[in-house]
Amino acid sequence: MMIRPVRGKTPRRPAPKKAGSSSQKDPVGVYCRVRPLNSDEGVECCIEVISSSAIQLHAPDGLKANRNGEFKETQYSFKKVFGVTTSQKELFEDVAKPLVDDLIHGKNGLLFTYGVTGSGKTFTMTGSAGQGGLLPRALDMIFNSVGPYQAKRFVFKPDDKNGMEVQNQVDALLERQKRDLHLAVPKTPTTRIRMDPEFGDMIRPDEACKGEGVDEDSSFSVFVSYIEIYNNYIYDLLEEVPFDPIKPKWNGGGTPLRTNTEFIPPQSKILREDQNHNMYVAGCTEVEVKSTDEAFDIFWKGQKRRRIANTQLNRESSRSHSVFIIKVAQAPLDADGDNVLQDKNQVSVAQLCLVDLAGSERTSRTRAEGSRLREAGNINQSLMTLRTCIEVLRENQMCGTNKMVPYRDSKVTHLFKNYFDGEGKVRMVVCVNPNADDYEETMLVMRFAEMTQEVEVARPVDRPICGFAAGRRQRNQAFKEELSRRLEERGGPLEGDPPATLNQLLLSLPPLPPCEILDASDDHTLPRLMEVLEARRRIRQALSEEHKKTANKLRSMLQDLDGNLNGKENFIHQQRGRLEERDRTIESQKTEIDRLEKKNKLLESKIDVLQKTTNIYQEDKRSLQHELDSRAQQLQRELSDKRRMEARMQGMVTDTKLKWEKECERRVNAKQLEMQNKLWVKDEKLKQLKAIVTETKTEKPQRPSREKDRLPAKRSASPSPVPTAAPVRPTHRRSHSAGGDRWVDHKPASNVDLDTVMQPNLPNAIKVTTPSEKALSKCDKYVLTHQEVASDGEIQTKLIKGEVFKTRGGGQAVQFTDIETLRQEAPAVPSRKRRSSEGNCAQQDERMDGDWTDTETRCSYAVERRAGSNLGPGYQHHGYQKRRKP
Repeated sequence: MMIRPVRGKTPRRPAPKKAGSSSQKDPVGVYCRVRPLNSDEGVECCIEVISSSAIQLHAPDGLKANRNGEFKETQYSFKKVFGVTTSQKELFEDVAKPLVDDLIHGKNGLLFTYGVTGSGKTFTMTGSAGQGGLLPRALDMIFNSVGPYQAKRFVFKPDDKNGMEVQNQVDALLERQKRDLHLAVPKTPTTRIRMDPEFGDMIRPDEACKGEGVDEDSSFSVFVSYIEIYNNYIYDLLEEVPFDPIKPKWNGGGTPLRTNTEFIPPQSKILREDQNHNMYVAGCTEVEVKSTDEAFDIFWKGQKRRRIANTQLNRESSRSHSVFIIKVAQAPLDADGDNVLQDKNQVSVAQLCLVDLAGSERTSRTRAEGSRLREAGNINQSLMTLRTCIEVLRENQMCGTNKMVPYRDSKVTHLFKNYFDGEGKVRMVVCVNPNADDYEETMLVMRFAEMTQEVEVARPVDRPICGFAAGRRQRNQAFKEELSRRLEERGGPLEGDPPATLNQLLLSLPPLPPCEILDASDDHTLPRLMEVLEARRRIRQALSEEHKKTANKLRSMLQDLDGNLNGKENFIHQQRGRLEERDRTIESQKTEIDRLEKKNKLLESKIDVLQKTTNIYQEDKRSLQHELDSRAQQLQRELSDKRRMEARMQGMVTDTKLKWEKECERRVNAKQLEMQNKLWVKDEKLKQLKAIVTETKTEKPQRPSREKDRLPAKRSASPSPVPTAAPVRPTHRRSHSAGGDRWVDHKPASNVDLDTVMQPNLPNAIKVTTPSEKALSKCDKYVLTHQEVASDGEIQTKLIKGEVFKTRGGGQAVQFTDIETLRQEAPAVPSRKRRSSEGNCAQQDERMDGDWTDTETRCSYAVERRAGSNLGPGYQHHGYQKRRKP
């Protein structure tokens, strides 16, 4: 059984380095350029430049008429506004020159043009003959600045991972030979002759500019690449393909070739992230250029392959976003100032991206169909994604939020996300057309530009400075010039001129005599030749001795130099040892610093956790304190309500007790009077009976007067006798609520039950404590029981009645129509004092005291049951004098 090895987990990628909160930030520089209005008659202008940093938009008359004049004049401000008379040089000086200067010093930059179709974006970026745009002027400034300090070709080599490698002189030479032999690429011409005849001199010599502060102790190499983003796909415009991928292919019979094995169309490129978390186009062609002419030639080759089309608004409308990337690789020279330092960590790569965005357009105006319609949709979608990213960045910076910026929704925003995160400066040129037909699109462009100015981008940090001494290149050049001069003074061998030295040495020897022997008896030629040769031998020996002396002297000098060199090497070795010790000390200090930083971060995280915990506890404390205060206030209110209720109940108990005491006293007095009257009546009857028995029979009794002649006697102060007949109950009047309708009896839970005799009786009523829509839907009458304290301290109950009717919305509404009041009060205590009328009656009774002794007079009083008598509930007597007989 084979055991499968356990696959390790992919290590987590470290988070990208963001610009710290302490780093300085600059807003995105937004500039506005107004193109000249077409010379057609009847064209209305809607844009007015009011200052060097503001423009004003006027709504056209036709749009005002269609929209009832709702449009008003609006003003928009920019970092700078360029009018119709602005030249390409002035625009470059203000917008692109600072970015090129930063590129030479190792800082990134992004410059893009934005606007509607036909607003002059491509002219601003590229220009025309004699009016070079931002791109050719940027290239010209780069080579004017770093031209004398450029490294040889192929010294810098891309590593296909968005980085640069440094090759030695031998490898670079082999690469150059291979390029010259196999690729047959012509070398860069030294004169300013254009390699492409389609464009002339775009930049005049008097308009050339040069950067300041270029590092002379470094070597530079410039690389360019050109891509386009078409339908949200990335294509390399410098990729070598056998045929033009845009034009159709035809065979000999006039039929288009659909499957051509020889033609390989360009594949779309993908975006990747390098080790520094910067986005780049994988597999993109990067060409090393050594002059402005060569860079122009590369640019125009790619420009011919860019996708353009003819639309209703623009004869050559860009159907894709083009990105021209200029990379400047920079590395310091070695200590001798002769060759490039072979250290990849010392190589600095900066890039400037010049972006020509495709113009936003409305299909209703361009009348695009088919592929043009799809291209316009993709262009507008990518521009909308750019606008969304800017909006989210602005919201995160102004409101302190941390929303995710949707960079990945479009290739344009995904490629340039590092610039908005603080990897370089960002500049935007907004191109506008003052034509009134573009008013609505221009309004959208102005709003986007105004919002973009509020986004801040962190400043890029400066690259680290090499530890070598400055001026190495100049010292090396001066040393070579001085060495050549001394060799010329001493007459020594110069490089590349050995025959002249040899002739000089031969001329210093004696000339040879004629060596021709005419006959055998010639005895002068050979001795003379031998004498000359002997002189030459002596001169040669002298020269040899002089050469030996000079060689010995040179050897001693070399030995001295060797000793000095050894001493210097020992000194250098000692210094290197000290330097290594210091490096070790620095490393230990860096380790200690890293440890302390980690400890600091750990402590900061703990502090954050403790701070959050403290905040949570403080929040809980505040909430509990608030709850405690509310509970204390509620308790205080309940205590005050309780005391108030106790006082009210005490008052009610006292009033009820006093009322019942009075009622009991009244009933006792009434009972006593009743018994006294009964006793008095019996006594009077006995007296009358006795008088009748003892009375003489001859006496005739007086005839009582008629009923109509008898005057009614006044009510006596004393209560009359209680009749023996049963009391008749008065008829009970039914309440208005006791009808055949269905009632809703709304009685709140806070009502106090008074236990009174008279209570509202609502048969078949639905009783609720809170308003209920379900109960209202079943009934047509409504009564609400409301209790309140009257002015005399008693509880007063009100029955608020109303009618229920349905509303148009399907609900129920109540209209109140009547209020019944139920009130309970103590009865009035009868006064003990007699009134004046009662005093008169007493006097009359005293006068008629003898009449009461008459039985007929006393019996003439009748007792009648009346309501409202003080003797009891429902009793009242009325007395009339008995009518006497005539």
